Amino acid sequence: MATEREQQQKISAVIITLNEMDCIERCINSIGFVDEIVVVDSFSTDGTWEWLKAHPAINAVQHPFKNYTEQKNYALSLATNDWIYFLDADEEVPPSLQEEILATIAKDNTYPAYWNYRSFMFQEERLYFSGWQTDKVHRLFRKSLCIFTPDRIVHEILEYEGEAGFLKEKLIHYSYKDYEDYKGKMLSYGRLRAREAYENGKRWTLFSQYFRPAWRFLYSYLVRLGILDGKKGIIICYLNALGVHERYKTLKKLRS
Repeated sequence: MATEREQQQKISAVIITLNEMDCIERCINSIGFVDEIVVVDSFSTDGTWEWLKAHPAINAVQHPFKNYTEQKNYALSLATNDWIYFLDADEEVPPSLQEEILATIAKDNTYPAYWNYRSFMFQEERLYFSGWQTDKVHRLFRKSLCIFTPDRIVHEILEYEGEAGFLKEKLIHYSYKDYEDYKGKMLSYGRLRAREAYENGKRWTLFSQYFRPAWRFLYSYLVRLGILDGKKGIIICYLNALGVHERYKTLKKLRS
């Protein structure tokens, strides 16, 4: 029988999916160190759901998608362990990070949540600049002490009391598969951010429609050194700026 200490050190990996057949197997193969894998799928049509259901180590359920925060909180509710490692299907946990996660939760004194830096992959090669060099997200945290704040519907915020710790090893993020795929993500995020802004009473202005996308590009390309990423930097900085443009374009439609 497991001791109370051993039970406290158990960890659940939690993922939400939609049409992730191109990357889900790599993601799942990288989290074999956890005690439970929970995946909530929002009715994939590319074979993802069938693959998940056939995997003996995965607790897979389907749930309608309303927004990222609601979907992630629902997935979180299904996990049976207090320690959670919440990752996206296009992410991979390298062996060095696996070891650090297990060593971290085995400590006597832990933070309620931990920041995890990420390496951004442009297809199969790492992108070193363009604003992604300091990219970090909350991935490891205790379910009993944290929740995704309900007032954000995209790029959700994890709420907890006190300070967060930092994991040293980086998570690998395969966000850029090809141009059209990444463009679709940026446009989708832009529309969701517009809905969020609309519900929070934000106004559309001509200034925000044109200045903010231009500033996003120049900031990422010059200040955040996207210029050093060559052609890849131009593509990423442009598409990220396009997402900002889409946000205000959609906000204008919602306001009218």
